[in-house]
Amino acid sequence: MHYATLAALLAVGLVSAYDLPDNLKQIYDNYKSGKCENNLAGGFTDGINGENTFAYCGDIDGAIFLHSSSNGGQYDNMDVDCDGANNTDGDCANDQTGQSQTAFMDSLSQYGIDDLDANVHPYVVFGNTDFDPQEYGMEPLSVMAVVCGDQLFYGIWGDTNGEDSTGEASISLVQLCYPNDDITGDNGHADDDVLYIGFTGKDAVPGDEADWTTDDTDAFEDSIKELGDKLVARLQD
Repeated sequence: MHYATLAALLAVGLVSAYDLPDNLKQIYDNYKSGKCENNLAGGFTDGINGENTFAYCGDIDGAIFLHSSSNGGQYDNMDVDCDGANNTDGDCANDQTGQSQTAFMDSLSQYGIDDLDANVHPYVVFGNTDFDPQEYGMEPLSVMAVVCGDQLFYGIWGDTNGEDSTGEASISLVQLCYPNDDITGDNGHADDDVLYIGFTGKDAVPGDEADWTTDDTDAFEDSIKELGDKLVARLQD
């Protein structure tokens, strides 16, 4: 009985990590050391080094991703966001900058929740005061692909940043990516090796297919995986 229970727990812990498909691995390798040719908006930072070298890139059809051409090419870091419902609960208790709501809070009542919960919903902070991804076809609460720790995870476009910093995700997503790094509301992932990909088009919105009312991050991740896989499969370098 003990061993069966342990095996089940291990299986649950692995459910949200997906191997990189070949097309996404090729994209990750090619653009990390490359240069963005279709710069949609630039002059942003990763929130740490202060260099305004990060840009929203439109080089891939049907997608927008964050990239910096400095230092031979690099992606972004992963700061922790605790905005939304229960923003001082759990490991968000020591977050000094959390807000009580996310950018698309008003759209979530149709799914049975008042707002996203950073402790539960793996969401990405994408877009800034001077750049709105909606102008390029992204839809609020659409699925995003995140490559971190050499693995693939899916998240929701759930918040925006009012300043010029980029590379931020809900604490639940950061903890999925880096489960052994003691992630808290005041401690994220500093290396610029995380690839955030947003998808354009209304078909990237999971709608009722997503398990919005769950209190389990893995369950939510599973509910958007099928759509995420379809979106990633159509990416071409």
